[in-house]
Amino acid sequence: MTKRDFVVKISAETGIVQQDVLAVVQKLLDHITDALKAGEHIEFRDFGAFDVVMRKARTGRNPNRPTDTVHIPPRRTVKFKPGKKMRQLVMDDGTPVSDV
Repeated sequence: MTKRDFVVKISAETGIVQQDVLAVVQKLLDHITDALKAGEHIEFRDFGAFDVVMRKARTGRNPNRPTDTVHIPPRRTVKFKPGKKMRQLVMDDGTPVSDV
């Protein structure tokens, strides 16, 4: 599903013009990105949480030439942890959700 699909769906369900929905969705994504860039924790209850984590440096291998090693420097990346309600809805098989 793309951003455009979300905009069309929200517009159809709410009756709000697609351009207005797109502006709000884009602003939301911009603010999430800015907050993560600043290293902030973002949490949407029952949906999930975004965090910026630092990956340590490591040695990798070239898949085309496994004998060649490649240094992979440390870097920041975004981690998403789904909320309990989302995990339950996605699993939807009756299996209890464990707190990981």
